[in-house]
Amino acid sequence: MKVLLINGSPRMAGNTARALQEAAAALEAEGVEAEVAWIGNKEIRGCIACGICGKKGDHRCVFDADPCNELIQKAAEADGLIVGSPVYYAGAAGSLIALLDRMFYAGGSLLRFKPAAGVAVARRAGAIEAADQINKYFQINSMPVVGSSYWNIIFGRTPGDVEGDGEGLHTMRTLGRNMAWLMRCIEAGRAAGIEAPEIEPKPFTNFVREDLLEA
Repeated sequence: MKVLLINGSPRMAGNTARALQEAAAALEAEGVEAEVAWIGNKEIRGCIACGICGKKGDHRCVFDADPCNELIQKAAEADGLIVGSPVYYAGAAGSLIALLDRMFYAGGSLLRFKPAAGVAVARRAGAIEAADQINKYFQINSMPVVGSSYWNIIFGRTPGDVEGDGEGLHTMRTLGRNMAWLMRCIEAGRAAGIEAPEIEPKPFTNFVREDLLEA
């Protein structure tokens, strides 16, 4: 089993990286392979709603100059996913959100039913909002969201500050152990013949009623 941990911070070795390392160490202690991938600090394009990924059906975004397609492939090959971000204006980092929009639009079907969790790192406020923002990608994609002994948040500003948040580090370790446990449960269920439910086509219901517009 393997978990992909995505560091959505522009800083490769900041507090977000340290939080993910703590979760990764707990996963590896449980016998689960953990890979931490950094999105980098270069420009990441947002989705332009061109729809080419859907038309081609290859689960690849048309823009290939940033880590999006590589991370879609890595996430598809993994059994679980953890995405971490610093908090910017009570939300996740903009470059990470641009990446997740494209990853889930182009490759979301490859990630269904994989356990996942969003992690947020804040100096002060906004951490719960940022973690919730990340988790919404999983919730709309039939992915079980993994909890911990507290919300999946940790506090620190300058690199190394999170070492002083003992409860936050405990939360990250518990998250790693809980994810390992859930993946083993899913593996045991699959071995017993229990498969994930089929995804039925859903109706797209608009809130604006066309009959009222015509009237």
